[in-house]
This record gives sequence, C-alpha cells and structure tokens, in this order.
Amino acid sequence: MSVLVVGSLHLDVVLSAPHLPELDETVAGNSVDYVFGGKGGNQAISAARMEANVHFAGRAGSDLFGDMIRETLTASGVDLSQLQRDIGPSGMSAAIVNANGEYGAVIVSAANLNTVANDIIIPQGTSLVILQNEIPQEVNMEVALKAKKVDAEVWLNAAPARKLPNRLVEVVDLLIVNQVEAEFYSSLNRSVKVLKTLGAQGVYYDDVLYSGFSVDVVSTHGAGDMFVGALAAQVVRGTPMVEAIRFAQAAAALTVSSQQEKRKDLRAQSVIKFLASQDSL
Repeated sequence: MSVLVVGSLHLDVVLSAPHLPELDETVAGNSVDYVFGGKGGNQAISAARMEANVHFAGRAGSDLFGDMIRETLTASGVDLSQLQRDIGPSGMSAAIVNANGEYGAVIVSAANLNTVANDIIIPQGTSLVILQNEIPQEVNMEVALKAKKVDAEVWLNAAPARKLPNRLVEVVDLLIVNQVEAEFYSSLNRSVKVLKTLGAQGVYYDDVLYSGFSVDVVSTHGAGDMFVGALAAQVVRGTPMVEAIRFAQAAAALTVSSQQEKRKDLRAQSVIKFLASQDSL
C-alpha cells in the first residue's frame, strides 16, 4: 500500500540568529542554509525515508529553485509522475532560527497556488492521502473526494489554520494540528478525529496524552512534517496507531536534536535504534 501526498513545495532560506527580530529591528545572523521545504514536500520525503512507497502531486516553478526541488524529491525516492511544472517562480520561505532552536517564517506560495486539481489522480494501491493548507482549498476538496471514491483514508494537516468547508471536514478521517491550530479548530473536535501535537509535551490523540522524548533541541524546524510523514509510513504498513505515534515521536525527536546536514541521513533504522535505546533506559 502507498501514500499520496498532495501539497506545497518550497525552497527554504534558513537564517540562524541569536534571537528573532522585533519590529524594525535588524539582527546580525550567524549562518544561512538553503533547505528543501514546503509541508507537502517535507512530509513526502519524511514518509519515503521511513520506507513508505510515496507518490507526490503538486507544482514547482521553472526557476533554479524548481530544479533543486525536483532533484531533492527524486533523490529521496518519491514518485514525481504527478509533479506539475509552472512557468514562473517556485514557492519559497524565509525562516529565522534563534539560539534556542525556535523559529519564525514567511512563506511565498508562488507556483503552489496554481496547482491544477483536475490533473491529480489517486494512484492504484493508495491507502492514504495526506493534505495540508498551503495549497488552494479547492484542490484539497477535489483530491479528498477522489480519495474517498477509492476508499483511501484522508488526513489533513490543517496548517496554516484557515476556515474549512463542512464538505471537506466530512470526508477527512484525521485532522492533525498543533496547539495553536487546535484552538482555531476547537469547534470541529466533535465532528472529526483529531491528533494534536504538543511539542515536547507529546501528542494528544483519542483522549490520551502520549508523552514525548526528552532530547537536546537544535532546531524545531520541520519536526511536525517529520512526525506526519513517519506516522503515515507506519500506518500504511499496518502498524497500530499507538505504536505508529511512538515511532513518529521518535523520528521527530531525532529531527529536532540533529543538525540540518545530519537530518538528511535520518532513516527508519535510525528511529528503531533510538527507540531501542529508550526502552533500555
């Protein structure tokens, strides 16, 4: 069984600085990295690195950033047969990471906003479709309806927070949100199953709090997407949700405690090894 991720693609410019700037403040930074990003792309790569069979549908530009995006996805083993090409710039974001590993970011969606829903199909053998809120609402709606026609499960990582049409909520099997987004969607808690990520505090799912792992944080950037991708990879393999959550939490813990370059080497075996070390404590 496979995963179809439909979502955004960015090339992130990540700046390291002592602290996030206040209004009208200029801060002297320490370093700059160019990092593959976009919630859709990040989750696709995360699931692929956790040994899932992953298809991706979305849109990248005809610029140099678009070439880098395509190369990164291909190198990670993601099927790009549904990656659309836009005549124009690719999506990008600029993020600032402070000395504590916390960050703020600005996103420019560009090509992502031109994703054509009619061109997206649900590949044979897909059991799970993952969506996010960084592409147009109508694309999510059409893809979700297509997924339900073939009995594929639909997850919506509803970030950034925006109002959701009732028709979309009705076909979503799992709504994944962080603490801030959970407050925004509080009125939906009774109409859809919710998984709430709480950072270092853990994960709240099905009225149970699953405590996280204690690690030294380098940067929280991308941790949520790693969690979603790792969770999906386990679920499509038939792993029970409780065990899948623990695996995904471990993958996220390794992400936040690793330098950017080392994150590229994070694979399922690394997570399994980490879990074994935690069980032996």
